[in-house]
Amino acid sequence: MDFASYFMGGFECSTHRKLDGTQLDMLCATHHDALAERDYRQLRALGMSTIRDGVRWHLIEREPGIYDWSSFLPMLQAAARAEVQVIWDLCHYGWPSSIDIWSAEFVRRFGAFARELARLVQSETKEPPWFCPVNEMSFWSWAGGEVAHMAPAGVLRGRELKRQLVRASLAARAEILSVIPTARFLHAEPLIHVAGGTETEADMAEAEAFRLSQYEACDMLDGRLEPELGGHPDVLDVVGVNFYPHNEWAIGTGAIPLGNHGYRALSDMLAEVYWRYGKSLVIAETGAEGGARAAWLHYVCDEVAIASRVGVPILGICLYPITAYPGWENGRSCPVGILGAVDSQGYRPIYTPLAQELRRQQGAMRLSTASEPDASSNW
Repeated sequence: MDFASYFMGGFECSTHRKLDGTQLDMLCATHHDALAERDYRQLRALGMSTIRDGVRWHLIEREPGIYDWSSFLPMLQAAARAEVQVIWDLCHYGWPSSIDIWSAEFVRRFGAFARELARLVQSETKEPPWFCPVNEMSFWSWAGGEVAHMAPAGVLRGRELKRQLVRASLAARAEILSVIPTARFLHAEPLIHVAGGTETEADMAEAEAFRLSQYEACDMLDGRLEPELGGHPDVLDVVGVNFYPHNEWAIGTGAIPLGNHGYRALSDMLAEVYWRYGKSLVIAETGAEGGARAAWLHYVCDEVAIASRVGVPILGICLYPITAYPGWENGRSCPVGILGAVDSQGYRPIYTPLAQELRRQQGAMRLSTASEPDASSNW
């Protein structure tokens, strides 16, 4: 079995620097770093025994080659005590400030960091571990390399940053496998659809070029694009796709709403990814805000069922973020996921409509197992 549960919960773990120089730490902002074991147990009680979580490289390697695991080891041990399986994100948009991300040193030090992390994980766990080396290289290269929305604040350097992130991901994978040959890997990239707003030839061409760019990172990883980077088909283990309500838009006119004639069915998009790579898929991130949460999960599960019926192997669906969190830019409370913001007693309230929909989907898809706790008492 690849994963301990089909439905997964993912903790927002971004650590990127904003343009004002502030470095985010969403695990700290949501108090998950201090409450990891309690959070894991709460998700396990809801039938989610597989978790996506993050390793904060910038806290661990404050000085070159010197690793302080105090921010990570308690979480690793908490996962073992709670008996959950974790897919660890090694780089979720953040890196130590002492490294120039555009340099060869970034790739070398990330590989060394991954190797030492693997040694620690190997010493603490028995089952083959899961890692996501670099999260959303496509989004990061656009936001951080093309339009300067986040660090490293590059302009028109998106392709350059994407190559650098691919090099780093390949280096991390190689170093991890040198320590743990049985390690498994999830490569999570945004899943998007882009249409031509005016349907002019130029508009349609721009839209299609942007749409196809979503595949560049995985194409580099598997060696079909820029093979000099070192990619190979064996690199792609499980392909993760991150899909949200805002992931479909038209050039010049904005988001395409669900139900609009131009909205592309998720099942079609999943099939296209599978036919391109021939690898099992995971919906590595999905979710909506506020009152849309339950309906969105219902839509995603319906589309996954359709894709599965035509032969697309989908190994899981990760609700992400699984807890409310403060927004990246303005700190506003973002009501997402099943678990709310922690109260003064360290308790996270359950958002009942989404929890009930999750339970319905677990039953409808026959994905609950005897090893997963009965969640019926939680609402």
